[in-house]
Amino acid sequence: MTLPDQPKPAATPNKENEPSDQTGAAIEISEFKSKSGLKRIFSAFFYSLDGLKAAWRQEHAFRQELILVVVGAVIALCLPVSSFEKLMMIAVLVLMLIVELLNSAIEAVVDRVSLERHALSKNAKDFGSAAVLLTFLLALATWIVILLDRFYY
Repeated sequence: MTLPDQPKPAATPNKENEPSDQTGAAIEISEFKSKSGLKRIFSAFFYSLDGLKAAWRQEHAFRQELILVVVGAVIALCLPVSSFEKLMMIAVLVLMLIVELLNSAIEAVVDRVSLERHALSKNAKDFGSAAVLLTFLLALATWIVILLDRFYY
C-alpha cells in the first residue's frame, strides 16, 4: 500500500535577500542573529570581548591556561629557535586556549538546558574535556620536539 503524495505547503511570498526554505517560504530568524556589514564586524568584536571577559571571570581553567599562554609566549620569544618554531610554540598554546573556550561553551549550554545529571550531558562535558587534554598533549609534544631538536641534537 502506498500513501498518496503529501501536498507541498504553499510558498509564501518572500522578500529579496531573506532566507527561505526549499519551498520558498521565509524562514524565521532569531532576533539575536547578527547584523550585516560593518556594524556586524564591530558587534562581533565586542561580543568576543564580552566572551573573553566572562571566561576570565567565571572559568578557573581559562585563567590558568591564559597565564600559561602568556608565560609560554614570553619564553618562546626568548628562546634561540627560528621564527617559525616560535610561532608554532605560541600557536599550540593559543589553540589550547581556544579549545578551552569551546569546552566552556559546551558546559554552559549543557548547564543551561538542565542541571540534572544525565548520561548525555556527562558525555558532552567529557568530550569537551578530552579535547582540551588532547590539545594540551599536542602543545607539550610540540614544545618537546622543538626544544630537543634545538638543545639535544
